[in-house]
Amino acid sequence: MFSERIVGSLAGGSAIRAMFEQGNMLKKKYGAENVYDFALGNPDPEPPQSVIEDLKKFADEPGIHKYMPNAGYPEVRAKIAAYLEKETGVAFGANNIIMVTGAAAGLSITMDSILNPGDEVIVIAPFFGEYRGYVSNFGGKIVPVLSIPGTFQLDVAAIEKAITEKTKAIILNSPNNPSGAVYTEESLKELNAVLEKAQAKNGKPIFVVSDEPYVKIVYDGVKVPAISAIFKNSIVVNSFSKSLALPGERIGYVAVNPNIEKADVLADAMIFCNRTLGFVNAPGLFQKVVAEHLDDVAGLEAYKERRDALYEVLTETGYECEKPQGAFYLFPKSPIADDVEFCKKAIEHRLVLVSGTGFGYPGYFRMAYCVSMETIKNSRESFRALRKSF
Repeated sequence: MFSERIVGSLAGGSAIRAMFEQGNMLKKKYGAENVYDFALGNPDPEPPQSVIEDLKKFADEPGIHKYMPNAGYPEVRAKIAAYLEKETGVAFGANNIIMVTGAAAGLSITMDSILNPGDEVIVIAPFFGEYRGYVSNFGGKIVPVLSIPGTFQLDVAAIEKAITEKTKAIILNSPNNPSGAVYTEESLKELNAVLEKAQAKNGKPIFVVSDEPYVKIVYDGVKVPAISAIFKNSIVVNSFSKSLALPGERIGYVAVNPNIEKADVLADAMIFCNRTLGFVNAPGLFQKVVAEHLDDVAGLEAYKERRDALYEVLTETGYECEKPQGAFYLFPKSPIADDVEFCKKAIEHRLVLVSGTGFGYPGYFRMAYCVSMETIKNSRESFRALRKSF
């Protein structure tokens, strides 16, 4: 009666959203202040006041609420291209930029533009679970490759073994959701050498799709290597949901590396997909707003403070955890092998966690620390009791 592919996917659903709903039920039962909900990566800070002021300013601009080119306002795309050229040294032009309805839309139009039925897309576990849908929606197949346990860095040798004649792309997400790892420049250059070797052997490109919503949320002086400068066949997908705390506004962009062969055809394909998948164009008002805030980031110091506080809570109560370099998640090791069962047990202690299995990395669990400091501090005894129960 309905789509068998979609109905079949419902059971797997989003583990993150499922736990989010579980958290809401617990809050109704025990009161929000008595539930420690670390499920959803919903930015806690408000957007910078300057963003709000620009929103008011542009709302009165004549024509702002009308259609524009499907790729977005030319002047906005030119600003982003200039910014990326300054940051990466790659000669981006406005024609390489497509404004999109958040990173989800950016990844969707990218996969629609590059995939043929049966093509394979390598994803690095742990990975954002929705990648499964973004790839399978357009006839592709994901091929998970585990990152190095503990550090969650790229296992380049394992990636090389996973490459086949059907490999069309690899998705990188650094800083990573859920681990917070930032892939090193050395490992990325090693990966580039592997991909160039495979491309020469198979006679076709392997696209590096870089999902970068957390690229500005990094700590302790860590620098995120520029994917566009390392990989010729790279496509960068970015969003302002996290950097400017605007997840509900759905605004981002795709940047097609100008060094890709027939980059203009690829950009045109993405513009076509943007229209025909139903996105049509990115929100016009917010295109203008974010173009004024390309260097800004909301709440970075608060995130660092919360990262340190939650890391202390976990390690002090007996959990193993790598301290993340970026994003706003911790990815501790589950005290038992069955991370799904562990997260179910956590509910009894009014802790809302997300199992690592949903991210393709069993034996761990994810915690979003974009929550109040009170939630973090008050969760200590619940974590201690949960740990003792095992």
